[in-house]
Amino acid sequence: MLGAEFPQPLAAAEGPAFGHSSPLRDDIARAKRIVIKLGSSSVTDPEKGVDSEKIDAFVDALQARMAAGSDIIVVSSGAVSAGMAPIGLKTRPTELAVKQAAATVGQVHLAAEWGRSFARFHRTIGQVLLTASDAGRRDRTRNAQRTLEKLIQLRIIPIVNENDTVATSEMRFGDNDRLAAIVAALTGADALYLLSDVDGLFDRNPAEPGAKFVEEVRTGHDLAGVAAGDGGKLGTGGMATKVSAARLASRSGVPVLLTSSSNIGPALADASVGTVFHPRPERRLNAWKFWALYAADAEGVLRLDAGAVEAVTSGGTSLLPIGITSISGDFKRGDIVDIVGPDGEVLGRGEVNYDSEILIDMVGKRSKDLPANRRRPVVHADYLSNYATRL
Repeated sequence: MLGAEFPQPLAAAEGPAFGHSSPLRDDIARAKRIVIKLGSSSVTDPEKGVDSEKIDAFVDALQARMAAGSDIIVVSSGAVSAGMAPIGLKTRPTELAVKQAAATVGQVHLAAEWGRSFARFHRTIGQVLLTASDAGRRDRTRNAQRTLEKLIQLRIIPIVNENDTVATSEMRFGDNDRLAAIVAALTGADALYLLSDVDGLFDRNPAEPGAKFVEEVRTGHDLAGVAAGDGGKLGTGGMATKVSAARLASRSGVPVLLTSSSNIGPALADASVGTVFHPRPERRLNAWKFWALYAADAEGVLRLDAGAVEAVTSGGTSLLPIGITSISGDFKRGDIVDIVGPDGEVLGRGEVNYDSEILIDMVGKRSKDLPANRRRPVVHADYLSNYATRL
């Protein structure tokens, strides 16, 4: 948490998304390490590419928060959008190769503008480009964590984005909201800001008559009846993806503030705007279990009988061979595997203790009937995480 000096909020705007206070909002306003995600429409303009004025306004607000003592990681969308104008595109491309070409151009412009703007305050940025395959491999994830930690230690501001120049449609985070949630969880952030073009979460399009503002989300029950829309013409995300990302972050114990990027001043100053998502401390996942469930690549599948399903979803029980009915995939000891019930539902994931070629001969057998060197659990309880209590 921070000390007593904070950036002062801007003049309060009118509307249901403004003027809120709560202990959680106080915690978010004083969070020491924050991840802040800005969408494509927040940092680019369809006519001119990167919008320098917008970025300067954001950096001014971020500088005020850093001057108050916060460490900041920026997750900035906009590479494809930033590259559209320089290469003469009027609409967002749909062909993968054209998207990647636009991203190669836009990424340079985007990073240059972030660097130029932070340089006004004698601050240095470092660009971190990630793909889903980076997060899916534990060694790469650790490397990314170490890089981000070192940048923060060196007082360098990480500017994170998905590496659109090499990511394929099959190997993507899907949107930078989810990327921001994963970065927040893996770096132990104290708060996550998801900034978009809407002041907060409403139960329907806020332009519709009778739309009601959702001030706080504690559990999924608070989202009953909420209809979230898709992304805009410049971006890939929408309110639905932001809600999903917010709940994902809350699963790892990170509180979330969702509001418009135009509200960045009061959002960073006193968190009095937008919708807040409460962390779930009673269901908080440690960093490894969060990674295994939501970021890791699964190399195989273990199918369980009903008894084993009951045992592993109740928590604290290791998975033994006798509860496995079949396996699939070519995996090695230490790989992450999906754990599936009799009806095909994916129940969770775990780190397997045997190569698939060894485990195939152990399926359905009691531990006492196996050689001594094969009596370890197939997945130890400490390395098994299930979806039964998720979100």
